[in-house]
Amino acid sequence: MDNIVKYVFSPHFLMGAVNTLELCIMAQIAGVLIGFLLALAKTSRCGAVRFFADGYIWLFRGIPVLLLLIFVYNALPQFGIRLDEFKSALVALMFNEAAYMAEIIRSGLSSVGAEQQRAGYVLGLTKFQIMRYITMPQALRVIIPPTANQFIGMLKLSSLASVIGFGDLLLVAQQVAGENFDYVNTLVAVAVYYLVFTAIFTVVQIFLEKSMDISRKAKYAAEKAGKNAQDIAAA
Repeated sequence: MDNIVKYVFSPHFLMGAVNTLELCIMAQIAGVLIGFLLALAKTSRCGAVRFFADGYIWLFRGIPVLLLLIFVYNALPQFGIRLDEFKSALVALMFNEAAYMAEIIRSGLSSVGAEQQRAGYVLGLTKFQIMRYITMPQALRVIIPPTANQFIGMLKLSSLASVIGFGDLLLVAQQVAGENFDYVNTLVAVAVYYLVFTAIFTVVQIFLEKSMDISRKAKYAAEKAGKNAQDIAAA
């Protein structure tokens, strides 16, 4: 147990944890942005745009992340594109994540009824205003839960980056275990980090879901209004 605690708080493991989080957060942000554009492309009236979006999603959902990772790191240099370990892992995870996020975001956007968008047009709102004030607030309640699950899944997949030498948690554990052959304690220390990360992001997910719960907000507003009315009557 003492060795596990020592590894968890060692500078090498802390640096590996920072590298893992940095890689995953950047890949998630980029994946969401690309996925949003792909989701919009799938609803485009232009057949070529829809074909491109469908082709992208089909391609990157079908290729294993490990294969994509090795291709970016080992095969792209043959075409004159040489990326370091971090950028290779980021590109592979980002492209893979975007394919899944496109479907998640598309399902969220399609959950908002078309009549609400037509009502926005009647009120004179632009497409951007309809997306900003009508579609996205409702779609986010559908998008957030699967996005959180997808991020936690990618967090675990990021350990594959160790095969190209990226200094994530797993590579750090392998290097330390290679020096002292203490595989059990080093791998348990890595597992502790992943469990803590998963717990933290699960709490964030719950907080975001509650903050967008309209019925909960309405109940709170009604209780607050009733309390104010009682205070006024008592005065």
